[in-house]
Amino acid sequence: MSLSKMIATHPDVAGDASEPLALAARHSMLCALFCTSCADACVAEEMDMRQCIRSCLDCADICGAMATIAVRRTGSNETVLRAMLETCIRTCELCAEECARHDHAHCRLCAEMCRECARDCRAALDSVA
Repeated sequence: MSLSKMIATHPDVAGDASEPLALAARHSMLCALFCTSCADACVAEEMDMRQCIRSCLDCADICGAMATIAVRRTGSNETVLRAMLETCIRTCELCAEECARHDHAHCRLCAEMCRECARDCRAALDSVA
């Protein structure tokens, strides 16, 4: 299923779904899931993972909100969209840094997804007026 196709069906979009923004929304949704999964795995670790859990849960919430705002196309609110993209980029970078401090497979995958999400949000930011 294509998120771009769904967005393109919106009456205000007229077929132009903004591929960079649709990709950022898609990867933000995935990043939210990766971060949630990583936080859950961190809970099961025997070492103190509180900061990693906090970073992952904050990132999951920000990414989920960013994805939701990115797919709304009625009216316009570029100021909020740009702010969410910027917040998502920074939050993903911080989460990736925190996860990179740990030698757990779930943390490595989460850090990778966070870096990918930040990259895609940065590209989408360049495409938003």
